[in-house]
Amino acid sequence: MDFAYDARTEELRARLLAFMDEHVYPAEAVAHEQRAGLASPWDEPPVVAELKAEARRQGLWNLFFVDQHSLPDEEYGAGLTNLQYAPLAEITGRSPQLAPTALNCAAPDTGNMELLAEFADEAQKKQWLEPLLAGEIRSAFAMTEPEVASSDATNIETRIRRDGDSYVIDGRKWYISGAMHPDCRIFIVMGKTDPDGADPRRQQSMILVPRDTPGVEVRRAMRVYGYEDHYHGGHAEVVFDGVRVPAANLIGEEGGGFAIAQARLGPGRIHHCMRLIGMAERAVELMCRRAVSRTAFGKPLAQQGVVRNWIADARVTIEQLRLLVLKTAWLMDTVGNKGAHAEIQAIKIATPRAVVDIVDKAVQAHGAGGVSQDFPLAELWAAARTLRLADGPDEVHQRSLARRELKKYL
Repeated sequence: MDFAYDARTEELRARLLAFMDEHVYPAEAVAHEQRAGLASPWDEPPVVAELKAEARRQGLWNLFFVDQHSLPDEEYGAGLTNLQYAPLAEITGRSPQLAPTALNCAAPDTGNMELLAEFADEAQKKQWLEPLLAGEIRSAFAMTEPEVASSDATNIETRIRRDGDSYVIDGRKWYISGAMHPDCRIFIVMGKTDPDGADPRRQQSMILVPRDTPGVEVRRAMRVYGYEDHYHGGHAEVVFDGVRVPAANLIGEEGGGFAIAQARLGPGRIHHCMRLIGMAERAVELMCRRAVSRTAFGKPLAQQGVVRNWIADARVTIEQLRLLVLKTAWLMDTVGNKGAHAEIQAIKIATPRAVVDIVDKAVQAHGAGGVSQDFPLAELWAAARTLRLADGPDEVHQRSLARRELKKYL
């Protein structure tokens, strides 16, 4: 692995850093002000549309799209590899509420677009993938359920039943990201088409359900540590009650849902970790600025030994995490997602946990200000802490990684 960024990556990094300085950071305060005057808290502030238009004008659109064969996909995105995209995603993580959305690189749409590109048929791509790529609509991925441990997909209870030329869906989901967004037009729903099947990993299927289908009820927005995450379309509880869609809406084949979910979650996990490093960098920057400008007990915080330790430890941790994430991205490009499975699990374990600690120290350095709305730290902490659960909790990845390691000695 070459640790240096190639010329294409450096060129895009320079353009993206300039875009952040000139457009994204100044828009943060504007977006907060505009949101207060919106008719619905789920509407996007007008400045977000301005950021999207500028990103498209500058060619900073759909940077995330790498196909599942680890080859640059110029049909759908910028033609980057995972290794090239990683430092760009890190930059967007410095403003996680605005930057990913501005570049059409925000979850859950990124994972949904990758899923559709690999598994959907041509008609499904035409109807749903193309408008998602164009940023004309948003989407949601309906997997998690309140009544079962959904990190084990074999537990899913939502039923997808064949009835003639249709499928009928019944079930209740929650923490369905993006579902509150007014532009959310399509759900990718995971449920069981063969609940009594012998192979527990062949019981599930995925199906496309337009949001306006009768029987779909977006019941409420779920809060995350008190936040409703308005910028990303919230995290909703959604009920499917006798929802009928054409059989042609099935993605892939019956029984393929578990495999599709695994293919979707791998890239999604690394994207989260890339952005988390940017969140940590933003926290360290804020901590350092606070340390040199704030005086306590007769001297600047920057001269307090404990604060210096926080800053030094954070720098070491970030550099370690970045190298592990870059290695994982490189492996995904060279040996594929399956070949990078252990590393994907490793970064999903290590990155959110470490970034929570870094942001927590930055909060501590800001005192009461750190938990207030005057700094982005409280939202950064909530986002990082939530990612210890999203796409599988720490313990699930630890269990799997330990099992893989122990096999060497059996």
